[in-house]
Amino acid sequence: MRPVREVVVRDALSVRAAARQVRLARGRRPGVTLLRPWALLAFRCVVTALFLLHPVGAFGVLDGSTPAAPMIAISAVEIVAVLLVAVGLYARVAAFVLSGMMAFAFFVVHLPSGWNWLENGGEPAALYSWVFLLLVVLGPGSLSLDRRRIAPAAG
Repeated sequence: MRPVREVVVRDALSVRAAARQVRLARGRRPGVTLLRPWALLAFRCVVTALFLLHPVGAFGVLDGSTPAAPMIAISAVEIVAVLLVAVGLYARVAAFVLSGMMAFAFFVVHLPSGWNWLENGGEPAALYSWVFLLLVVLGPGSLSLDRRRIAPAAG
């Protein structure tokens, strides 16, 4: 931790300025710091809820169709991985796998139909690829099972 330099306080406004300088010197922003774990948890849960309908729909549950065998395997991997992202267990690995799967879907399935992702139907695949890549970089946050798995047991 970096040493905090001393600040001379002369009046009430200087007290607030000194407190702000100390916070900035320590690299803390209280409002953002307190909300970050909750924002990452909400982000993971919303992404899971939105994404989950795609592999479930590929099973044929929503429309009653019979899917091909490779689609069943792909959908099963997507369901397991997105649930791991939701609870935050091996979240970076699962998000990396999902990001790669969505990038593959975009480049192999959608891009041959044209370069415009609005016309070729590849917009969701591209968006989910970047969303999951963001989760790889940011990690699941402190409100995750990964945090409990990695942290040593107290006692």
